[in-house]
Amino acid sequence: QVQLVESGGGLVQPGGSLRLSCVASGSSLSIYDMGWYRQVPGKERELVASIPTGSRARYADSVKGRFTISRDSAKNTVYLQMDSLKPEDTAVYYCNSRLQLSWSSSILGYWGQGTQVTVSA
Repeated sequence: QVQLVESGGGLVQPGGSLRLSCVASGSSLSIYDMGWYRQVPGKERELVASIPTGSRARYADSVKGRFTISRDSAKNTVYLQMDSLKPEDTAVYYCNSRLQLSWSSSILGYWGQGTQVTVSA
């Protein structure tokens, strides 16, 4: 059973920083990409940043220059460093990964449970 466990959300003032972490559990995981999405009530879930294995990261225009995604492949972990946070960054942030298990012939997508990020004075 694959699980993505997120941490690092919280309340921060505008201009502050947070670092989100997401760990993919399980053995024999072949990860094709990992990324972060966010969602607020009444809006569609949107891509924030992603980093495919062996490729460069990409970012939503709204976070370019402020957020940095990184991976520790040995730990199956992805991070999102969020700097210069704005109130409009307030959302539930979800970790996502597309991966293949050793016993499966399919590449499947998995979601974390989400972690709340609130940016407010």
